[in-house]
Amino acid sequence: MYQPKFSISNNILKYIGIIEGAREVIHNAPMVPAWEKKFQEDAIVRQVHHGTHLEGNELNYSEAAQVVAGNEVIGRPRDIQEVINYRNVIDFIGQLSTSEAEKIEITDELILKLHKLTTDRILPEEKSGKYRITQVVVKNSETGEVSFRPPAALEVPVLMDNLIAWLNTGSSDVHPVLTSGIAQYEMVRIHPFVDGNGRVARSVATLALYQKGYDIRRFFSMEEYYDKNAVGYYNALQSVGKHDGDLTHWLEYFTEGLAIELTRIKERIQKLSTDIHLKEKLGGKQVYLTERQIKIVEHIQSIGYLQNKMFPQLFSMISEDTSLREIADLIEKGILIKRGKTKGARYVLKS
Repeated sequence: MYQPKFSISNNILKYIGIIEGAREVIHNAPMVPAWEKKFQEDAIVRQVHHGTHLEGNELNYSEAAQVVAGNEVIGRPRDIQEVINYRNVIDFIGQLSTSEAEKIEITDELILKLHKLTTDRILPEEKSGKYRITQVVVKNSETGEVSFRPPAALEVPVLMDNLIAWLNTGSSDVHPVLTSGIAQYEMVRIHPFVDGNGRVARSVATLALYQKGYDIRRFFSMEEYYDKNAVGYYNALQSVGKHDGDLTHWLEYFTEGLAIELTRIKERIQKLSTDIHLKEKLGGKQVYLTERQIKIVEHIQSIGYLQNKMFPQLFSMISEDTSLREIADLIEKGILIKRGKTKGARYVLKS
């Protein structure tokens, strides 16, 4: 069975500590947006755009968002199809709820399905969803020099079997984040397909997290971290070969990226729940807020109160009655209280 070689460095410990702390806040925040789907959709667009841009897709963020939304854009047909395909991959993985994912083994069939979705209408039918049967090389796009020569095609089935066996049975004592990072690297190293290896590798890494119940509400996107410093990404991958197969430096890079991404999400969620005792006051339950209610809470957190005369600056396109209904719901949920009875009354956070 495949056995990864790595050390638990101080950096890895530090970043996993940050990840665990952020995950705890995200899962247990007393106030969470009812528009969670908006967070998830934002993460999907970032995943799709940066995940394809990293490998040469020329669509910009806005164009990718339009394609994800099902709208027409002008661009190279391959670029548009890549975005559609990657969105389909993310949807496919997202359909696996945490409980379902924990029961699913990562298999050849599942990985080949991910590749089929990734390369639909891009690769010929005989190469889409199939392990490669020819040798491939990775070249430097600027110099044309061979920068990486993956294993021979004959080795691919055995190498994949070993990796899959380790993911399903041999990784039980390895932290889910490290399992995910190892899966991603090993998929890139094996390079089991003629095209689409990077996207499939990142998909398998995501699935490895979900399989162990580490979905973190599907708010995160590692692809943005890679794409914003592509040189650092490829250098981190290549560091393993330079260190005789030791994955430590790559895992430091990988865990740092997830720590950065989850910290950003945590801070956005935490901004809504600055009172650490709020969940206790709300009976230990999470309270879901609408987008308007979030704006109301953030406004009160900023200046300390809200009055009726301030509604137009918060919500220029809705009536005062609609604003009052949102506030009434916040009062009913035990988040706000009203002080005073006239139009000059103030709404404040319940202490």
